Amino acid sequence: MNSTLTLQKLRQKRSYFTWATVFFLLLAAAIAGLYYAAAQIDYVWRWYRIPRYFYYQEDIEIRSEIAGEVTAITYAGDGVSITVKGDNGEETYSAPTRTVQVSDGDLIFVGDTLASYKTWKVGILLLGLWITIKVSLIAIFFGILIGVFAGLARISTNPALKWSAITYIELIRGSPLLVQIFIWYFVLGTLINTLLIKQQVGITIPPLWFGVAALAFFTGAYVAEMVRAGIQSIHRGQTEAARSLGMTYGQTMVHVILPQAMRRILPPLAGQFISLIKDSSLLGIIAIRELSKATREVVTTSLQPFELWFVCALLYLVLTFSLSMWVQYLERRTLV
Repeated sequence: MNSTLTLQKLRQKRSYFTWATVFFLLLAAAIAGLYYAAAQIDYVWRWYRIPRYFYYQEDIEIRSEIAGEVTAITYAGDGVSITVKGDNGEETYSAPTRTVQVSDGDLIFVGDTLASYKTWKVGILLLGLWITIKVSLIAIFFGILIGVFAGLARISTNPALKWSAITYIELIRGSPLLVQIFIWYFVLGTLINTLLIKQQVGITIPPLWFGVAALAFFTGAYVAEMVRAGIQSIHRGQTEAARSLGMTYGQTMVHVILPQAMRRILPPLAGQFISLIKDSSLLGIIAIRELSKATREVVTTSLQPFELWFVCALLYLVLTFSLSMWVQYLERRTLV
């Protein structure tokens, strides 16, 4: 008996390693095929340029805005002040120490370089990644709030709440997200900002928040159906038992029904939030420089589509995979 079990385990291990080898061979074949195809069109891979789009060193030049003479160069700690005096007054410029390119008494013309230095700056891809993360997190937060309230209204006996929730859910789920983004930005955005200007409030809402609103309301409609399905999957006896103990409807939902329902809706919620992160790439059409739009801008200037789009896909994969792992952690915590 033991020898039979041992033989089965050996066969299982052999089969496992065989198919794992097949997977890596297929992966290597796909990479080799892509490289061969790129070689046929004389594409030059330039991976060494990619880091500069995350973090780079920029040359900063301080130029004179007036013509005149350098009358003073004052050093103070890690900085230096350069004073230029002209016919129409004088200007003082600040720069880091040891970057001065002029001397006291030099004649200066407009546009002449007084000092130059290097500074590290965040690249466009990292800025786009941050915008994607920020937009996604805010939209997920408000999407959950909207979805919970809409889901509770969906199963309410109050016809006004129920019909309002049904109308909202069907309208949002029945139209493309791209169209909703256009409506939020071009229609509602124009109306709201015009009213703010006419009321002389002094502020207008930037496109970023209309994009967040579009994503949040879109996500909220799907979350509402998940909440509804999760609540209705809990046996009715749970509600009856809670109400028999003297709990109100709100207490029953908060302390009994929703905690159990959340365990069941976490997996579909994770899928919806992963889709939300990917859907945030549509916000580039309303001039929000999220990750996809930032990648398009870099491709336009650098002519490196292969490397940059692979990097873009990898960054999205990191975001979605991290969210998936976090949700799996929450699932394990709720099952304890």
